[in-house]
Amino acid sequence: MDNYLQYTEAELGLWLFQMKKRPSLGGRLTHGVQNKINEWIPEKFHTVVTTAIENMVKAVLTGSGWIVPNPSKELPFKVRELKVRNRIKWYRNTASAEGAITGAGGILLGFADFPAFLTIKMKMLFDIASLYGLDTKDYHERLYLLYIFQLTFSSQARRNDLIGLVENWGEFLDTLPPTLNEFDWRTFQLDYRDYIDLAKLAQLIPIVGAGVGAVANYRLTEQLGKNAMNAYRLRILKKA
Repeated sequence: MDNYLQYTEAELGLWLFQMKKRPSLGGRLTHGVQNKINEWIPEKFHTVVTTAIENMVKAVLTGSGWIVPNPSKELPFKVRELKVRNRIKWYRNTASAEGAITGAGGILLGFADFPAFLTIKMKMLFDIASLYGLDTKDYHERLYLLYIFQLTFSSQARRNDLIGLVENWGEFLDTLPPTLNEFDWRTFQLDYRDYIDLAKLAQLIPIVGAGVGAVANYRLTEQLGKNAMNAYRLRILKKA
């Protein structure tokens, strides 16, 4: 077997282990506290936030604002991965700069970080999918992007639920939401907010928030890129 493929499969196996491991005690306690807080928040607030996130993500998924890249179908696997790593690096640095700028302004600019950072992350997923030779104009590929996103920004318990879907994608095609309107946006936004709030809360503090925003956006974007690489590896290597 090619040395690079051996390395890839080893890295993929480790990633799957991490996605499937049981939640830690600290993780369970944190998730329980977050659930209690969400129960105290008025339902109207949840509805407003769910609708806002749904509309933002739908705008990205339908290609609003840019031309969807054409899938790269003829590249050797190692070359694809090199290009993917370079794209992740570019988006990681862009997200870090955006986090530093909005973080320096405290709570007011901090609110601007939410849609900007969301857009950067989703656009990165589109580019990664294209570099792996997948057509993001296909509805199911756009759904797959959403599940990679959700897998990244959720609790370990939620990852345990989602990894089977991502790992065995072809077996679930007939059970997926028929349109984006039927997708579970409420769970999506709760998972995302709970995860992001812990990582980026200090970004709302003026001046100090610049450093927090830069580091948080850097790490979160890199994490999403790593998960996307391994999710697509699952599908590509199964066909090899």
